[in-house]
Amino acid sequence: MTVDHLAPAELWRHPDPDSTHMFRFLHHVKSKYQLDITDYPGLLKWSVENIADFWAEVWHFCGIKASRHYGQDREVHGNKFWEYYHEGQLLRPLTRCFLRMPLCFLVQTSSPAHCSTSRRIYFSRITSTRPPPACFTVTENDGEAVTTAWAELREAVRQCSNSLRACGVQPKDVVAGFVSNHVQAIVAMLGAATIGAVWTGISPDNGVSAVLDRLAQIEPKVLFTDNGMTYNGKPWSSVDKTLQIVEDLKTKGLKTVVVIKNINVDLGLDDLNAQGVAAKSYETFLNSSSSAPLEFEQLPPSHPLYVLYSSGTTGLPKAIIHTALGTLIQHKKEHYLHCTMDHTSRMLYYTTTSWMMWHWSVSALASGTSLVLYTGSPFKPHGHLSVPKLLEQYEVTHFGTSAAYLTTLETNGIYPNMSVDLSKLQAIYSTASPLPPSTFSFVYKAFPSNVNLGSITGGTDIISLFGAPCPLLPVYVGEIQCAGLGMAIAVADSATGEPTPGEDGELVCLHPFPCQPLTFWGPQGDAKYQSSYFERFPGVWHHGDFVRIDTRTGGLTMLGRSDGVLKPSGVRFGSAEIYNVLTRFFAGEVEDSVCVGRRRESDRDETVCLFVVMCEGKTFDDDLRQRIRAVIKSELSPRHVPGVVEECGPVGIPKTGNGKKIEVAVKQILSGIKIKTNASVANPEALEWFKEWETTHP
Repeated sequence: MTVDHLAPAELWRHPDPDSTHMFRFLHHVKSKYQLDITDYPGLLKWSVENIADFWAEVWHFCGIKASRHYGQDREVHGNKFWEYYHEGQLLRPLTRCFLRMPLCFLVQTSSPAHCSTSRRIYFSRITSTRPPPACFTVTENDGEAVTTAWAELREAVRQCSNSLRACGVQPKDVVAGFVSNHVQAIVAMLGAATIGAVWTGISPDNGVSAVLDRLAQIEPKVLFTDNGMTYNGKPWSSVDKTLQIVEDLKTKGLKTVVVIKNINVDLGLDDLNAQGVAAKSYETFLNSSSSAPLEFEQLPPSHPLYVLYSSGTTGLPKAIIHTALGTLIQHKKEHYLHCTMDHTSRMLYYTTTSWMMWHWSVSALASGTSLVLYTGSPFKPHGHLSVPKLLEQYEVTHFGTSAAYLTTLETNGIYPNMSVDLSKLQAIYSTASPLPPSTFSFVYKAFPSNVNLGSITGGTDIISLFGAPCPLLPVYVGEIQCAGLGMAIAVADSATGEPTPGEDGELVCLHPFPCQPLTFWGPQGDAKYQSSYFERFPGVWHHGDFVRIDTRTGGLTMLGRSDGVLKPSGVRFGSAEIYNVLTRFFAGEVEDSVCVGRRRESDRDETVCLFVVMCEGKTFDDDLRQRIRAVIKSELSPRHVPGVVEECGPVGIPKTGNGKKIEVAVKQILSGIKIKTNASVANPEALEWFKEWETTHP
């Protein structure tokens, strides 16, 4: 049955849509292809029905540069992408086909002269002639900001690239960062990318176990690491954690460690060198560079650029490989067309290096946008006005944050527009969790009324957006404005996978898109990739979100995850990370457990709930509860700490006949959703216990 909802209230329209890049793109496409389209819905429809032509136009219109012209090999390869597509092949392999054929050029040939400069594309905007700044590095401590000009950024990347080459780094080697959001992290990533090395970043607020669960899989050759960071007014050293990480990774190929000084504590170089790796300070590493010019390896567009990580719901986090051109062309489309970002823009995205939004924001450099890189609490040193004061000081035009941050301002009645000059601000982007309807309205009271509030959705899996902002459309209360161009998303029935327009259901994507992952890292990577996205509905990308698409506005309403992923305050992780800590530290006390998120319609955020089954002869008490929370905080992060830690009922954890925990059913019960028990549940009485718990714990 179609879900009947009242038409949402309109909050915003662009005052001059004809001035936007999206408007010009629409009329360029309309003229070139003689189309009868006048609005964004018409452009979106054309983009998903004419995939090859659409991405060709994005390539040219957004100014992507390469060593060979787009389409030089097209007459040789013809329209082979369409052959793959119309033969009904699965979406999964089409990442490679899509990037090889109509989108790119001469990738199948073996001659180096016929390879694209996908890496060079990424840095085409980093020129020595562009005036400063490229970025500002900012912390909680007033007076410590560092401004980096474009020429300085390019020179630092040159030095880093040459020094990495001197360390023996080659294409497809892994360079890792245990780093916060600063210019050194960008230099390290860009330096690795010029060589064709693969970058992976993890924030220093993660514990040792969380870091090794990820990095031990991909065996980095070089590790950049902070000596610490300032958070919530205090310095936090990372030196001890780095020593533990290096002790493990040195047995897996780690050769070089580069330590970045962020706080006034020792770098730990002597202890690191004693472990048998070559450890240097960041400054020494860059200064060791030869005088050779910046060189870009000539590599296929599908060459790996990044590794990001899944949530680890069913084991270790899966290492997802994203490609150079797939990432770049998608981000350029989103930044330049959907967000109207260019060389006149400045963006501050409050993010860590672990989050895909860090990678998304860094790509804005390719559109000439300047970045404000902030590390620290969003509420220091000026309370709730700390971030708004940064927006004012650095004349930020595009501000990205989490829904949790905006709801915190709303809850506390903070109206930055009343005391801070935010006249330069053009857009606010909110992601990580659904933005409540009341917060939509609040933003237009607390911030300038002319801003484009872009509630956006996508994820680590696609390193970009399915639901995007759009300057040609209104903003409606509670809705993400639209599907991104070229993204053929739809709502599918949870059981059959059939399209269900106007109903709540599973978010799926019906056609290929360039930012699909290449594969997963390690043995059986393709099989894991297939299982993760295409096993539920064969041939269709299944994203794991419940969604509603309004047939009147085209807007999206996110209704939560449809699997066992946890997202408290928008921070996404899997239950397996919690289980791994319990196994490692509490195996003698805790026999079994189930960890799920609880978010009811009335809740502003998701609560992590952990239920444990005690070992025989052991007793659950508050001391154990607090010890579990303390170890999870230390080993993983404060965001992983469960809000609820309770002993499970006498019948234990609900499981299937083959012993798999039934997390989704428990999550739905705790979130107030009525479920029916099916034959796959081996102990249905366990679910009954959770139903009773839910009613007695409002």
